[in-house]
Amino acid sequence: MKKLFLLGFLLLAGCTGIPQGITVVDNFALDRYLGKWYEIARIDNRFEKGIDRATAVYSLAEDGSVKVVNSGYKVKKKEWKTVEGRGVFIDDTTKGALKVSFFGPFYASYNVIDLDRENYSWSVVCGQNRSYFWILSRTPVMEQSLFDKLLGNAGSMGFDTSRIHRVSHY
Repeated sequence: MKKLFLLGFLLLAGCTGIPQGITVVDNFALDRYLGKWYEIARIDNRFEKGIDRATAVYSLAEDGSVKVVNSGYKVKKKEWKTVEGRGVFIDDTTKGALKVSFFGPFYASYNVIDLDRENYSWSVVCGQNRSYFWILSRTPVMEQSLFDKLLGNAGSMGFDTSRIHRVSHY
């Protein structure tokens, strides 16, 4: 039983972290980050495959954690999908490193690795490895020049930019 518990703990611990060579933003202000974000681009993952019009809404929960509500339109099924979760800071609340859970005790990394420091109008997020990547914006449309710049930055950080695709908000 102890071995099973240890194995479970190790599997859970493996779902959080920051990819090697990547740093999260510092001087992170959660109060400015809260609110609605539109997914502009992502590396597709199993839980978002076939989803357009994806958004995330972050709000402060009573216990001090972050309430997360992700929504998106499942194109093939022609239906909306919404999932609620909870985010908590991994360590220092002034660093953009959180872990988010949508399924009980299972957490995944939410690392803010680039951010519009002045207006908090866009954000770049990754998971525990380079297979999880998102570009977010406060609006459903991002200027092409800014998108190209963020895509270039992603490539220089080792993300496979050929796997990053734009999310439609038609």
